Amino acid sequence: MRKLGIIVLFVALAAACENKTSTNTQTETQTVTEKTTKQTPFPDFGYMVPDYKGEVFVLSQNYPDSLPKQDLPPFFQTDYKKDWRKYLLEVQKYCFEGNTEVDFKVLQNKVRHWYHMPWQHYGPQAREGFHGLTQEAPVKAMQLAPTQTDTNTGAVAVGFYNDVAALTIQEVWKDHYHPNHSHNMSFKNGSVLFKILFVTLPEDIAVKQVPWLVNGLWWDAFVCPDFHDAEDTDQMRYRRQIKVALVQMDIMVRDDRAPNGWIFGNFQYNGKMNKADKWENLVPVGLMWGEDPNDTTNFSNAKPTRTIINPKLVETIINPDSNELPATHLGWNSRLNGPVDNPMSSCYSCHSTSEYPANLPMSPLFNDSLSAACPPGSAGWMYWFRNLKCGEPFTPKSHSMDFSLQLSQSIQFFYNWKKSQGGLYSNDYAPAPPAAPAAAGQPARMAKAMLKSVPAHHRATLKPDTTGGQVDYPIGFPASK
Repeated sequence: MRKLGIIVLFVALAAACENKTSTNTQTETQTVTEKTTKQTPFPDFGYMVPDYKGEVFVLSQNYPDSLPKQDLPPFFQTDYKKDWRKYLLEVQKYCFEGNTEVDFKVLQNKVRHWYHMPWQHYGPQAREGFHGLTQEAPVKAMQLAPTQTDTNTGAVAVGFYNDVAALTIQEVWKDHYHPNHSHNMSFKNGSVLFKILFVTLPEDIAVKQVPWLVNGLWWDAFVCPDFHDAEDTDQMRYRRQIKVALVQMDIMVRDDRAPNGWIFGNFQYNGKMNKADKWENLVPVGLMWGEDPNDTTNFSNAKPTRTIINPKLVETIINPDSNELPATHLGWNSRLNGPVDNPMSSCYSCHSTSEYPANLPMSPLFNDSLSAACPPGSAGWMYWFRNLKCGEPFTPKSHSMDFSLQLSQSIQFFYNWKKSQGGLYSNDYAPAPPAAPAAAGQPARMAKAMLKSVPAHHRATLKPDTTGGQVDYPIGFPASK
């Protein structure tokens, strides 16, 4: 009996030790797994030609943890107002160095480091696999030239961030599965962001319809030839390998000399310049560092036959050389905007809406009720044309993503993906700021709730539309599968 007791005790102790060892091993494995999972690389792209074999887009995602120890680029010594052209060309040169010779495969750049924004691989507009291009927005007939009759064209683009700007990406995405959006983000002085944009206009009609696309620069892309299909969730049904034409370049520079912290610039392609390096056919459109919020005149040159410059604007400079710059529509009342951008907005206006959660769309025109309540030039409309400073949220109860629409969208895309995985999360039931705008097609009563995001002094005289119209969002807005 005593021996049996000893045996039982021994077995019990052995089992306890085994359980303890098993628990410790499980805990260690779990810890290692969690650490590994947090830094699982971001996907490179979302769509590609089936069974394709060859070189593909690779996301540059080794974001820095600290500011680089180097001098600011030379254009920080250039007066961006007096020498606006020199400033723009110096920024363009900085963006091109080491990139044009490797076709913007930035991981091969031997001059400086450039990075991409993560989470652009998700949703219908997601990155394709040749160059990382995302589907941006439709291009209307005659938007590019009076002879442009094609109605199926759209813009596709890829954006880049220098090492200073990438530090902010790292701040948000250091933990790949828990983005940090708990406070207002602010890019550091010296941050440079740029985007190159292309159009899906068919190669056989491009020059005939848009003469300044002559001597064009064309890329392969796996996108929708007909942009009416660009929001469909069954993208593999509509995407094709086609050629797309370089049309525009955008720049954003965090420059402490600017009164609000940011300087925006645009370039438009003009193949008639016939430069040996076709990238240099991107000629300056202009730059802006503010919204001129006191100018409420309602004017838009949506189908340009000539470039119309507004001499009353004091925070926008437009290239006056019509021999260099083809006729272009610009933005609302001739504020700065590129040829594939919204002629009723501006670079500053669109990017100022970057926040999480996104409580309002990029323009009141993208919501029927907001559009009815905020006619152009009204107090409500001018809420989209304020001189917000860097790091200042667009609406009071949200957090600024500091004028980077890709940054705010990356967070939204992540949560859309997370919710699509199935199951419910406890933090979804915690009190939270107002949710992001509703998906397309929901009733206009949602827009009335959105109006509450506009402070009282901007909506005192506004009356929301109660006709039951539909909410309609632009291509490029976050969309879940």
